Amino acid sequence: MRNISIERLELKPVSEQATEYVERKGIGHPDSLIDGIVDETSHALCREYIDKCGTILHHNVDKGLIIGGAANATYGSGKITKKIEVIVTGRAISTFDGNSIDVNRVAEEVTRKYLEDNTRFLDLDNEVIIKSKIAKGSEDLTHIFARKSDVPLANDTSFGIGFAPFSDTERLVLETEQYLNSKEYKSGFPAVGEDIKVMGCRSGNKITLTVAIAFIAQLVNSREEYVGFKERATKDILKFASRITKKEVAVEVNTGDDEEGEAPYLTKSGLSCEAGDDGSVGRGNRVNGLITPFRHMSLEAAAGKNPINHIGKIYNILATQLAEDIVKQYPQIVECDVAALSQIGKRIDHPLNLNVNVILEGGANFDNIKGKAHYIADGWLENIGKLTTDIALGKYKTF
Repeated sequence: MRNISIERLELKPVSEQATEYVERKGIGHPDSLIDGIVDETSHALCREYIDKCGTILHHNVDKGLIIGGAANATYGSGKITKKIEVIVTGRAISTFDGNSIDVNRVAEEVTRKYLEDNTRFLDLDNEVIIKSKIAKGSEDLTHIFARKSDVPLANDTSFGIGFAPFSDTERLVLETEQYLNSKEYKSGFPAVGEDIKVMGCRSGNKITLTVAIAFIAQLVNSREEYVGFKERATKDILKFASRITKKEVAVEVNTGDDEEGEAPYLTKSGLSCEAGDDGSVGRGNRVNGLITPFRHMSLEAAAGKNPINHIGKIYNILATQLAEDIVKQYPQIVECDVAALSQIGKRIDHPLNLNVNVILEGGANFDNIKGKAHYIADGWLENIGKLTTDIALGKYKTF
């Protein structure tokens, strides 16, 4: 019998409260870049372990760092004068039953490939230093990982948090960044770099988006052209926003620019880390792709953690997927929050507690929904092995 609790809350949902803040650090933000690199490293290690050892071995590569370089960027030209450093670290098994796994080679190859796939103007041979310093794992955690059990045993006492559905503000912030960083948008507007941050503030029925865009210096020839590009991006975002929400939307782009145009946000690579902006795993988006201070959140750095028994990754994804599943099946649920807590050494399909809070439409039958929500939650835990396999295969994003 699993310890699952379902509770009805008599609260205003976030979407009906007076104020709401939502943030999204885009794929080129240094915190997002390093999250992506270490999570892809975990996926690659899973594949390497299965190929050479027949099973996924213990690893947690969730302590990466980007050390910003230095650059000169002005209208019409840009040059990186000090290389960006990318360091991947953590713990991983490198030998098993006579098989050797070069975990640092895997990490360095993944880092290069990830940067190739997610940036357009970075010269990896001359502008980036890539280092991997993955070491041997902790004996106690390795033993928990290897302990015989039908279901993996949690390697930490921790919790995961998830919620659904997204509010208009949350959808708008997430999808605006994805729109600006889409291949389609870049093909028509290549001067827009990958380092984009979107901050949404809803006050009543008005949403203000503050958007930071690292423009490509060599594609912007003058102050007049830069101002025109900002205006174009603003109009594009407003037009896009009208597809997402009927609320009033205001957009401001690169508000840090001075009025004289002497400090435009120009970069050679489209990345702020070229000029001293560092990145660290876990400082960016949560597993749903957003930073939502008006919601419950976990501070776990999910990216890079192993997908088999690390609760910091598994339960945050589980809670998010479970909340979405419950809301999808029962639209009379206005808001659903899920929290799950593990105990180190205990089966991951039997958390110490899994709690589901729901806010319902007026007239909804809570007793009916309570039983069904309990059944759905129990089903997710019963099939947690499928979830961990899907995580290992890279099905779920962690940032």
